[in-house]
Amino acid sequence: MAFLSESTFQTIIGATPLVSIDLIVKNAKGEVLLGYRTNRPAQGYWFVPGGRVQKNEKLDNAFLRLTKAELGVAIERSAASFMGVFEHLYDDSAFDEAVSTHYVVLGYELELDISLDALPKEQHNQYGWMAPEELLNRDDVHVHTKWYVE
Repeated sequence: MAFLSESTFQTIIGATPLVSIDLIVKNAKGEVLLGYRTNRPAQGYWFVPGGRVQKNEKLDNAFLRLTKAELGVAIERSAASFMGVFEHLYDDSAFDEAVSTHYVVLGYELELDISLDALPKEQHNQYGWMAPEELLNRDDVHVHTKWYVE
């Protein structure tokens, strides 16, 4: 699996859809884990953890890598429930406010009680658990996140 240079990744974002995995993590109370995004796209919104699948990376390996990176614990994809395929379209990208981003997202739900203090701060500067009815009624929860509980 090769990592892309920043300039190559910028070209790809401007020209093609990206494949990603979103992690819809629920605790025993049915609350959803959300992080407050610090980076584009979806900057300034509460959003579920997740990330893109890399070239030549099998989905099982991507799931292990992303759960380890986003949740601090590697989880097998077979332990999650597949929710379906979603399309996320953004007017901006990680590199440019004027370049749109198109994600084809594989949504997976899993139950996990996890300490918010141990979660990484690269993409999200804070985390919280929100009940589905609460997140559906908040303007600062991104619409793409709301789709997972509607």
